[in-house]
Amino acid sequence: MATLIGLDVGTTGVKAVAISPDGEVLARAEEEYALAIPQPGWAEQDPEDWWRASERALAAVGAKDAASVGLTGQMHGLVLLDEADRVLRPAILWNDQRTAAECAEIEERIGLERLIELTGNRALTGFTAPKLLWVRRHEPEVWARAAHMLLPKDYVRLRLEGEHAIDAAEASGTLLFDVAGRRWSEEVCAALEIPLEWLPPAHESTEIGGAGDQQAGALGVGVVGPGPLSVVLGTSGVVFAALPGYAADPQARVHVFCHAVPDTWEAMGVMLSAAGSLRWLRDVVGGDYEGLVTEAERWPAGTEGLTFLPYLQGERTPHADPSARAVFEGLSLRHDRGALVRSVLEGVAYGLRDSLELLRELGVQPEAGRASGGGARSGLWLKIVASVLGIPIERTAVEEGAAYGAALLGGVAGGVFADAREAVEACVRVRDVIEPDPAWRQVYEDGYRRFTALYPALRHLEEQ
Repeated sequence: MATLIGLDVGTTGVKAVAISPDGEVLARAEEEYALAIPQPGWAEQDPEDWWRASERALAAVGAKDAASVGLTGQMHGLVLLDEADRVLRPAILWNDQRTAAECAEIEERIGLERLIELTGNRALTGFTAPKLLWVRRHEPEVWARAAHMLLPKDYVRLRLEGEHAIDAAEASGTLLFDVAGRRWSEEVCAALEIPLEWLPPAHESTEIGGAGDQQAGALGVGVVGPGPLSVVLGTSGVVFAALPGYAADPQARVHVFCHAVPDTWEAMGVMLSAAGSLRWLRDVVGGDYEGLVTEAERWPAGTEGLTFLPYLQGERTPHADPSARAVFEGLSLRHDRGALVRSVLEGVAYGLRDSLELLRELGVQPEAGRASGGGARSGLWLKIVASVLGIPIERTAVEEGAAYGAALLGGVAGGVFADAREAVEACVRVRDVIEPDPAWRQVYEDGYRRFTALYPALRHLEEQ
């Protein structure tokens, strides 16, 4: 029996999974590594840590004898190499915030409208292109020695296979890619003075068995084309939909990238603190997740008007405001710890709806959501999300996340499956369905209106 391996090069560690061609999980392994914060707002890692951890995880799941290995991982990170493929500096990660000036420079050089037209996005600090401009400005000695640029999981590919390569899905997050044309943008690279020869050849995900973590995660829950949404309740929250063709939001309030399926694109809304909001509250008020959710179940939908704005680390969708902050509004003497928890669960669901409303403007008409992430273990939270979004939420039989999708992509690239759709049909199965609660519908419509009014009101007060 062929064994398919998926490797996820994440922010806190790598995760490897071995599966059979019918989707059964045969083995799993995780290896952690450190995150460096050399200055406030910075985030860096040593690429050698990724490789050493990957070697251990792959060995633990039997990758040596596997039919294929698929790769995924944290997007947007910058790895600079010299002509001999030596790492020139620590990788600058997706959550690094040092590049505000470079983002402004990119939008000025190219023009915001043209940048969105070409790349599907505006310049954000998380993307790769601003990091390149930062290195050129602040570390000219590193810039002078650079010869190659890779992203995190593709550095692992280089060490594993000796190949410089990237997939279109991952390349979409660099802000250097013509997303509609599925190729590097000569126009953007020329405007930013980025040498095209530094960029690895771009392939389809199914050709080389790789994708960014969100694309791989969506594939792992069965999103291969228009229809179901991927709804992620991880530390961050994501609503992800496959598009039949390229269509960018004119204001770039949602990201538009190439999907891991050829000739398919995806639109994605990202909120920065989803399950991270619940973890923050747990750390503040004490208790464990199961007990806190049990306390939240005692409160009615709407939590008697208590509303939580989940902007603990700023926000990306729909506001793109790093200075946005969280709020509890409507507190009364009746509210207790359980009320705070329920309000957090509802506030995150409202934030996900913000993203869904923007996807609907791009023509997305979801039939259901496929849930993943740690928050998807809570039946109450999924019932709240289903009721706020107005669609059923499904859980799949396997909850291995992006590593599972990477294993499917590796299987396609290795010839085990004819294409991504066949891989999904063979391996992805729905375990249960959580329906919206009709009794909560109007309560959450009213709650969502309160939620959307809060951020503009707070910004108005700050400006006075």
